[in-house]
Amino acid sequence: MPSSYHPATLAIHADDKLNDSTDVAPALHLSTTFRYTNDLTHLNPVPDEDVFESADLSKQPPHVYSRLTAPNTTRFEQILSKLLKGDVVTYSSGLSAFHAELTFLNPKVVAIGHGERGGYHGCHGVLNLFQRVSKCKVVDLFADDATWDAAGLGSGDVVHMETPLNPTGIAYNISEFANRAHKHGAYLSVDATFGPPPLQDPFAHGADIVMHSGTKYFGGHSDMLCGVLAINPERERERKAQGQEIWWRGLSTDRLFLGSVMGSLEGWLGVRSLRTLELRAQRQSENATELVSWLDARMKEPGVVADTETAADEGEVVRKTVGKVMHASLQKDGGDWLKQQMPNGFGPVFSVMMQTREMARRLPSKLHLFHHATSLGGVESLIEWRKMSDKEVDDRLVRISVGVEKVEDLKMDLLEAFKSLVAEL
Repeated sequence: MPSSYHPATLAIHADDKLNDSTDVAPALHLSTTFRYTNDLTHLNPVPDEDVFESADLSKQPPHVYSRLTAPNTTRFEQILSKLLKGDVVTYSSGLSAFHAELTFLNPKVVAIGHGERGGYHGCHGVLNLFQRVSKCKVVDLFADDATWDAAGLGSGDVVHMETPLNPTGIAYNISEFANRAHKHGAYLSVDATFGPPPLQDPFAHGADIVMHSGTKYFGGHSDMLCGVLAINPERERERKAQGQEIWWRGLSTDRLFLGSVMGSLEGWLGVRSLRTLELRAQRQSENATELVSWLDARMKEPGVVADTETAADEGEVVRKTVGKVMHASLQKDGGDWLKQQMPNGFGPVFSVMMQTREMARRLPSKLHLFHHATSLGGVESLIEWRKMSDKEVDDRLVRISVGVEKVEDLKMDLLEAFKSLVAEL
């Protein structure tokens, strides 16, 4: 299929070559094992060197056992490889994908964000487990080059960044960290969960490997677990030309033995969901940016932007309850790099720092259109008093994952909740 097709078209048709039935919607294949061929001329034993002979995901593999490949997950990977612009390996969860990455690359040093400046706490948990076996060193992602050098960060090591950031939704410059990582001979790994296609393409800015918790926007309906690793295609071509190990092949072989494969139902749900990924992600990002802009305007001093009596009244309520709004669209340090990195929107997740801990704890219970739940990326809006799942964050912080509802309805729901909090003061 021509790569010139728009991503919205690829999401519908990238797996057409794998459609071997007359079904318009793919069938769900639940079998864990598949019959070998009765044609003795094609009854070939496992090759000596590798069970994965090709990274050409457009060819239907001879399915043998579902821990190796299966019809639904193969179709899901085919579509994702086109949308992410690199060969894809899927996993049972985002954290299992990160574990697989560390196991495969086996770095001696990992640079990762800490505290308010990043590094999803689940990834830190995986890294702690990896350290039990590897004894690798961990250094702060935002430390200077001298600190990286002192930690020994060098060839084959990993610089792992997350952008946009969980839970705040602010963004970091991928190109800047790619240049720093490559200067040290390290690989840049980007967790792009909060910036799915079509919002950003980390490979265009130097990433070597991209990770997604596909549970979020790739699933999009809060009903499946999934992890994804995508490999920079240019780097793969260079490795192939130099006779080096192809990462897709190595990761796929490792997955066979790690056992962290997606289930067939999840693969089927993933194909269903990718068909509408662009529609959902674009709408959710637009909704989030409009909500953020509305809150930011209301938080300004009276008379600055409150050109109507209604806006002035709303501003008074918002200022009494909200202390700060965080989102990439509000970044003052973005400049040209942010617009280049996220040309189609700044992400559907933002965070609000409430005036008090008690307001943050109470706010979710005042809302009708936002479910109080962890996770993100579904078509429904979610809100979480983040202290419920992350002990390290400020206890005034609430994270908001914006869905596809009418944005004016979401504004009204938030405003009424803020009014209710003010009434309780």
